[in-house]
Amino acid sequence: MIILKEVHKKRDLKAFVKFPFKLNKDSKYWVPPIISEEVKTFNKKENPVFNDAEARLFLAYKGKEIVGRVAAIINWLEVKDQTLKKMRFGWFDVIDDVNVTKALLDKVTEIGKENNLEFIEGPVGFSNLDKVGVVTEGFDQIGSMITWHNPPYYASHFEKLDYDVAKTYSENIMEFKNIKSDFFSRMQGIIKKRYGLRALNFTKNKDILPYTDEMFDVFSKSHAVLSSFVEINDEQREYFKKKFIGFLNPEYVKFVLDKDDKLVGFGIVTPSYAEALQKMKGKLFPFGIKHLLHAKKHSKTVTFYLIGILPEYQNKGVTAIIFDEFHKTFTEKGIELCVRGPELDDNVAIQQIWKHFQPVVNKRRCTFRKDIT
Repeated sequence: MIILKEVHKKRDLKAFVKFPFKLNKDSKYWVPPIISEEVKTFNKKENPVFNDAEARLFLAYKGKEIVGRVAAIINWLEVKDQTLKKMRFGWFDVIDDVNVTKALLDKVTEIGKENNLEFIEGPVGFSNLDKVGVVTEGFDQIGSMITWHNPPYYASHFEKLDYDVAKTYSENIMEFKNIKSDFFSRMQGIIKKRYGLRALNFTKNKDILPYTDEMFDVFSKSHAVLSSFVEINDEQREYFKKKFIGFLNPEYVKFVLDKDDKLVGFGIVTPSYAEALQKMKGKLFPFGIKHLLHAKKHSKTVTFYLIGILPEYQNKGVTAIIFDEFHKTFTEKGIELCVRGPELDDNVAIQQIWKHFQPVVNKRRCTFRKDIT
């Protein structure tokens, strides 16, 4: 018999966060989150997303054993401002038993029905800065700090329960030695002169902070056309600053400014923390921070995390400036492999800018949806 239990107590929240550690204990490709950070994600006093969203967490039990988990999420900005009556679900993990998946998703659907929502979709987080999707190809490829990983049976569970594919995403690996940099180095000078632009590089994290609000503005404007986009409010921006700035290597942050020092484009790359997080096993102390700092300074793999260009500067070659700066930094640092996180397959504009990197698709993932009747 499958019993669902809603998470209310601290010990249950920790059990919710730790369940994937048991489920994936033998996986070489799953990248664990930092347990303390995952707990904070669901702390309404810590995470300002709860000013405009709500989440109910559920654990599935067989007897005394946890066999699945799910977060039922409603982003009210999406529902009210965009009139998109979507019931989200995320942080979905389950044993290979479709009945457990059904029990969890039925509960999410029930909550959606209670709130007069029209369809359920996931796995997704609260916003575009959260993890997304079920892996459908590339199960033998290591995950990353910014993605969920899962066994192959997840997708088959959704299919058996008559869920349809909603959105598809691809991830890429790009060997640094194969990147054709001649185009960037040739074009960046022309673009700078034509539009009065300049590149801005950093050596200290604190120097990035004065530009972060502008960066979020550019991110919002450049991604607003995407079907999955939900606006990120000012409090959430502050939250993400505190959460992620420390993970950045400042030399891997590239901004482009116009003649008035207005930010028109940016690119953010992080060192790969995947292997460090696997060694940490979810714990910062006593040695976890040591692994993170080592990866931050010495990783030869980098992950492209965010890129944004103001709409009025798109298709004008601004990315040539950004990528030329990255190429110079990667050469200096001896980078060997570049990884691109999940990008929507229907985002043709973003795909075009990677053509000089010789990308190879190494993972595919998707979200699933079903009408609430």
